[in-house]
Amino acid sequence: MSLHTFEDLEVWKRASRLAVDVYVATYQSNDFGLKNQMQRAAVSIPSNIAEGAERDSAGDFIRFLRIAKGSCAELRTQLYINQKASQELAISPFNNIDQLVRETKEIASMLHGLIQSVQKNNTSK
Repeated sequence: MSLHTFEDLEVWKRASRLAVDVYVATYQSNDFGLKNQMQRAAVSIPSNIAEGAERDSAGDFIRFLRIAKGSCAELRTQLYINQKASQELAISPFNNIDQLVRETKEIASMLHGLIQSVQKNNTSK
């Protein structure tokens, strides 16, 4: 199957779902600073995949995929911070932290594979 639009990419679909899951998990939080950062990082992942896919060069696509991968790491770090701070403050962490961390790892792995694939296809031409 060839790529027609970014919506065809499984990694974009999963990243979009992750962004929604982060919004749901943080919805009732009063920690507006961390909540905002997490939501922005989560939205950045599928947004950068989409922007890169719509560019007309493999180099740009790879650059935006790397930015998306970085946003994935940023979100994972924020999830760890929330988890640790919640333990130390004896308050409840955001919902589904472990599941969200797993998903960020899987999406990062998918992005890594996509980057390698685009690089390989670009150099073989």
